[in-house]
Amino acid sequence: MTLRFNHMELTVPKGTLIKEKENLSSFYGEVFGFEVIEVPMVDERIQETKLLMRTDPETSQFMFIVEQDADRCIQSPGYDHLGFLLENSREVDDTLARCKEWQQKDARLEIKVYDDLDTPQALNRTFYVRYILPIWFDIHSIEFHAGFEPKRKWVFE
Repeated sequence: MTLRFNHMELTVPKGTLIKEKENLSSFYGEVFGFEVIEVPMVDERIQETKLLMRTDPETSQFMFIVEQDADRCIQSPGYDHLGFLLENSREVDDTLARCKEWQQKDARLEIKVYDDLDTPQALNRTFYVRYILPIWFDIHSIEFHAGFEPKRKWVFE
């Protein structure tokens, strides 16, 4: 069996998508390359449009953003997160720089930078970012040292 991430549904308070659609589209598009599109609900009884943030045209990996009453939305007061793995530490650094630039425009963007974790097996570079959505995103890379490379590597073709 091969298990891969396909999607995550996140709930936000009602009114958030109308108010923040442009900011969500701009930030997650410019910084992470997500395409943000409006889609109808799967349930035909619900007429509200929701946002789908996808990483590729086939929509093989995406986040579905849905509005709910405030008392029914996800709450993440700690560091619960979804991890995004980048190819190398340079990509992590470049992404962090884009996040810091965005933070200059909108102070609601939160960043938590971690020290590198350099183990005998690999160098891990990590930072967390949160913007509008109720969850942190762990942006990291794992650069394996010689002799510790994994036997399998995920490839997107």
